[in-house]
Amino acid sequence: MQWNKKISVLGVHAEGEIGRVITAGVLDIPGRSMMDKMNYINTVDDSIRRFALFEPRGFSQMTVNLLLPATQPEADVGFIPMQPDCAHALSGSNSMCVTTALLETGMIPMQEPHTEVVLDTPAGLVTATAHCENGKCKSVSLTMVPSFVEALDQQIEVEGLGKLTVDIAYGGCYFALVDANALGLKLRPSEARTLVELGTRIKQAAAAQISVQHPLYPSLNKIEYAIFTGNYEGELRSTNIIYPGRVDRSPCGAGSSARLAVMYARHQIAMNEPVKIKSTIDGRFICEVVAETTVGDKQAIIPRIEGRAWIYSMEEYGVDPSDPFPLGYTLSDTWGPEI
Repeated sequence: MQWNKKISVLGVHAEGEIGRVITAGVLDIPGRSMMDKMNYINTVDDSIRRFALFEPRGFSQMTVNLLLPATQPEADVGFIPMQPDCAHALSGSNSMCVTTALLETGMIPMQEPHTEVVLDTPAGLVTATAHCENGKCKSVSLTMVPSFVEALDQQIEVEGLGKLTVDIAYGGCYFALVDANALGLKLRPSEARTLVELGTRIKQAAAAQISVQHPLYPSLNKIEYAIFTGNYEGELRSTNIIYPGRVDRSPCGAGSSARLAVMYARHQIAMNEPVKIKSTIDGRFICEVVAETTVGDKQAIIPRIEGRAWIYSMEEYGVDPSDPFPLGYTLSDTWGPEI
């Protein structure tokens, strides 16, 4: 075996959503801040993203998290979640995966019953509190970045659906929140293909028809996801649709933050009132608003999201010099028509 490139990767999932973690093989990415580093991957050199995510080493139904030295003195480690379309500013489920990987491998010492890890992300600092027992992270509670409502009850024109009302909110990235009940959807596994098809159209329409701009981060200026929200017999469910066209297996941490901002703005939830949000496959997060704040001129909240993550594999990826696909490949059968 003659590899000229190698990375070590842990297989991790949070409530069913795969968030692999690169633990060796990448020293750093150029940039003074994590936002700079994310932008470098997205605009200058995305070879590590393609190497880790594209076939034959990767696949479209996952995220790969890149661990990096922290750029802020308060943080323990930096990380950037890389997905099939690009590197992103924040992911709650992947913050859980990263925290679990750091502590259960000993990269950061685990203290029982609680260990605090401060994560440096492009969207800002996230404080993870791991609840630990017998060397295992039983759960991870995230104090997320400030989240806020951009607009409520916005009408957009969606192909095949006509006029549709959505809410736009930020939870580490921008979401178009769609009332699944209004569309007759119950967010069950049997609806996954329908949700992907509708969600893709809704996201494209919202991104084209509604302008957004984060008050502090110029790069965060587009709606990245459509997330379906439902309430069935008192049980809250969420289904986020991720490029190139798949259902988030977890309830989506950033999306749950955005949903909390909407619920709080509508007076549907009180401060420090925990709610359980389930995913399409019954993964669950416990979510609550723990503080009010401002972001620029916007009223915002601080969300706390708690969930669980599990390590399921330890792998090494490499490339032989004769391999004709050193950065992998994508095909429209699984990666969609937009590749």
